[in-house]
Amino acid sequence: MKKMMLVACVSATLLTVRGADEWPAYTVDWRANVNSPADLSSLLQAPAGKDGFVTVKNGHFVRPDGSRLRIWGINATGRAGLPAKENAATIAAALARRGINCIRFHFLDAAWALTDDKGDNTRALNPEALDRLDKFIFELKQRGIYADLNLNVYRRYKPGDGVRESEWLGIGKGATYFDERLIELQREYAQKLLTHTNAYTGRAYREEPAVAVIEFVNENSLIEAWLANRLIGNQTNKPNDTWHDIPPGYAADLTKKFNAWLPSHVPAAKLAAWRDASGVVQRMNKGQALKADADRFAAEAHFLMEIERDFFRNMAKYLREEVGAKSLFIGDSDHNHGMSGLAHGVALAQLDAMDGHIYWQHPHYLSDPRSKRRTGFSIPNTPMVDDPARSSVVQLSRTALAGKPYTISEANHPFPAEFACEGVPILAAYAALQDWDGIFWYSLAHDDVVTMEKKALAHFDFAKDAVKLNQIAAGALLFLRGDVQTARQTLTRSYSRQQVVDGLRLGWKDAPYFTPGFPLTLPLIHAVRNTGFDGPPTGAFAATPTNNITSDTGEITWRAEGRGTGLVVVDTPRSQALIGHLARAQAATKNLRAEMQTPFTAITLGALDAQPIAKAQRLLLTVGSRMANSGMTWNEKHTSLEQWGNAPARLEPLAGKIMLQGLDKANAVNAQPLDGDGAPLGAPIPLARAGADWTLDLGQRVTVWYVLTLQ
Repeated sequence: MKKMMLVACVSATLLTVRGADEWPAYTVDWRANVNSPADLSSLLQAPAGKDGFVTVKNGHFVRPDGSRLRIWGINATGRAGLPAKENAATIAAALARRGINCIRFHFLDAAWALTDDKGDNTRALNPEALDRLDKFIFELKQRGIYADLNLNVYRRYKPGDGVRESEWLGIGKGATYFDERLIELQREYAQKLLTHTNAYTGRAYREEPAVAVIEFVNENSLIEAWLANRLIGNQTNKPNDTWHDIPPGYAADLTKKFNAWLPSHVPAAKLAAWRDASGVVQRMNKGQALKADADRFAAEAHFLMEIERDFFRNMAKYLREEVGAKSLFIGDSDHNHGMSGLAHGVALAQLDAMDGHIYWQHPHYLSDPRSKRRTGFSIPNTPMVDDPARSSVVQLSRTALAGKPYTISEANHPFPAEFACEGVPILAAYAALQDWDGIFWYSLAHDDVVTMEKKALAHFDFAKDAVKLNQIAAGALLFLRGDVQTARQTLTRSYSRQQVVDGLRLGWKDAPYFTPGFPLTLPLIHAVRNTGFDGPPTGAFAATPTNNITSDTGEITWRAEGRGTGLVVVDTPRSQALIGHLARAQAATKNLRAEMQTPFTAITLGALDAQPIAKAQRLLLTVGSRMANSGMTWNEKHTSLEQWGNAPARLEPLAGKIMLQGLDKANAVNAQPLDGDGAPLGAPIPLARAGADWTLDLGQRVTVWYVLTLQ
């Protein structure tokens, strides 16, 4: 009965995409080298790394002159980071125009990227692919765009690599931490990539100041693998995806290491009680671990935590001392908010910066019966604005560590979510409030964007999604330019080592913080930081509002009284936004008001010069709604698509009016619509004046953004 009621509730409140094939096509042409009036490349300092390497000072990224560096980036996955050389300059320029100042090169070690897999091993790098990477990084550097190089992500080992059970190993998550041969191969790959000299810059990557960050592994934790039953060694089929059990030989090896470790960490009397008839202390699966006594659970947890710490410490030492890498290091991300991230964080805190990943309602879990847990802890295909306590902001905020920079290296509201337009502006605003150090949206694409003209919208790619792609420009003003103030107060918490271990056995009701007594909406009001993993136990905090939440700066308000009511309002002198159910809720900022018939919209307004909106001569206006593939159809539960559809991408026409007010001395206001590439789309539209208001009727042109000129 509960399940039936839930489905009925979802069906009653979802937006539909009936008639989407009648929506106009609205596309992005990555071959276009346009002169856009919305060009934000002036926010970047070119060339990237011109004065030296990015370092850390007072817990933040800084340039050699001591000035603060915030990263506003995007991932380039696999071949997207290896475009044809003749396309590299055009793509780099398009990214710079949108204010992007760093590219995270992800999946480089895959067979379809840098790894040459033509033989029986994966130890060589493809020279032609390396040349394309070099050219792209050169073009990015020239425009002020840094690089983040990922090392171990998706390498599938072969027999010639000299690894055991290679066909059963897959990409080896978990085993990459403790198997000596896999560690050796990771070091070899890093050495080959980082000592390679870029023919276009004349520098090896280990000496390239435009490489801001090097990441060691991706979404790979022994602690997580243990409590997800991926360290058992009972494989019954060869792996065909990312997450799977380790092969039997690796599991046996880990048990041997555990038994060698125990005598120096656990009293002999306890060990005797834990041993089986053969004299071995067997490692526990998840069910056994959750039922074990505190000492037995803690022993296995500390063993795995020590392996993680040793791996990151030793890899960092190797890269610094033997390879000579000078960039900043990040070990891994806090990526699973369905369990405590503290134990993994102990190892990650050894390196230069902390990192997190977030997907509001990841599509891989939308059809999973556990999706309420997996997809942002909410009903699938529902907006984040209705659920502030479980929002991406709250989930991410748990990882920030005092004295360390904090980046988000993957974030998205994946397609086909119908509320995806909320993602970029909300996270940009709150990341600035929290004073985080970087966001990388996932992902630009998984292929050379110039070759994607005939491809449909995909789950993660921004390249074809004109709404999210061009909201990045508005987000650059909010976050990169710092239009949203940092919180006036930072609240801290600390954890004892006992809390770090015990938190691994807390249940879903304690997610995502796994910190009893911590009010989940607190990060929407103040900045929050963890001060460490060896401190006194964190106490309780004062209760916070749950449905009408205002930041301590007064610049951001999040209202949510229930399903279909959520609304985020950002009101700063230079950037303002209205995000959510604007057709149901009345909202306004100092200079922006909307009367919408389209049910769900994200509207941003930002000054394109150094002046406040009230005095600016040029403004950037973005109006985000839904996008769809031609011919796509939803499944019965409206959680994913039965027919994916195809190109071209189509944009929902907006119905409503936007009113601007308080524009000092404006005698005329014209709105220049832009196409998906940022080029002018038809003639400028004069705004109608009524008293102090200037009104733009959104029905006149189908677009996601305008440049407003004030005379």
